Amino acid sequence: MLLYVTVGSNDLTRAGAFYDAVMPTLGYRRQRQDETEIGYGAEGDRIRFWVVTPFNRAPATYGNGVSIALAAETRAAVDAFHAAALANGGTDEGAPGLRPFHANFYGAWVRDHDGNKIAAVCEQPE
Repeated sequence: MLLYVTVGSNDLTRAGAFYDAVMPTLGYRRQRQDETEIGYGAEGDRIRFWVVTPFNRAPATYGNGVSIALAAETRAAVDAFHAAALANGGTDEGAPGLRPFHANFYGAWVRDHDGNKIAAVCEQPE
């Protein structure tokens, strides 16, 4: 259903360092960068996650109630995502664990340096 997702940043260099450490835990890597955006995606797939400076040049802000969930192949990948985020300056918004949404919903939530709320979720039994 979704073609791509963007999150805003006020410091693209800092955001890039954060996402360069976090995204590989889920199988994504930086595939494109210029002075206004950085794109991440899986090898051989289109870029699906963008970190951008706002087009209108106003400061980037995060949305209250907005959370972007990225698919993780394993629960270990969710754990690695959470650990990498915290080790690179992210803040905890929900430690890795099972959630009541269904029997195999294993997720973790973090905020990046700009306050964007990002989750990694594995829905596979382990």
